[in-house]
Amino acid sequence: MRETIRELISEEEVNARIRELGAQISKDYEGKTVHLVCILKGACIFMCELAKRITVPVSMDFMTVSSYGSGTKSSGIVRIRKDLDDPIDGLDVLIVEDIVDSGRTLFYLEEVFRQRGCASVRTITLLDKPERRVVDLDVDYTGFVIPDQFVVGYGMDYDQRYRDLPFIGVVEFSEE
Repeated sequence: MRETIRELISEEEVNARIRELGAQISKDYEGKTVHLVCILKGACIFMCELAKRITVPVSMDFMTVSSYGSGTKSSGIVRIRKDLDDPIDGLDVLIVEDIVDSGRTLFYLEEVFRQRGCASVRTITLLDKPERRVVDLDVDYTGFVIPDQFVVGYGMDYDQRYRDLPFIGVVEFSEE
């Protein structure tokens, strides 16, 4: 099997949308500090670019949560592989995801963070595949709604490859 990458969303489109999201978050969190929680590894590039465009004070932490193995489909089991470094009680938390498909990860994390005593919990994703949703989840901020295709780039990978692409691409498989 050979894979090729077809551009779905250009680097310029991604950057423009992140600017818009940063402006909206800055307005919504006016007078507050927003605590960004990056879901590693995929959301790292997105969160860094987003943080640069938010004008209210920002704090950050990182968490590794997995529902994928080495393939392209969710296992359905959410596991915290690296927890937060600092307590989040009393903070206004914005969970930053690269992509939401089944919704299991964000659904799980929202509940975990509420139990930890956050002042508020909201969610943002660069990409959303609502047709893949298996739980009742409303994402607060969405970059792009995309079709049910396996995507890479801008932090997202296929077997740890293609994270460094500056655009969002679709992985297409073909016989050689």
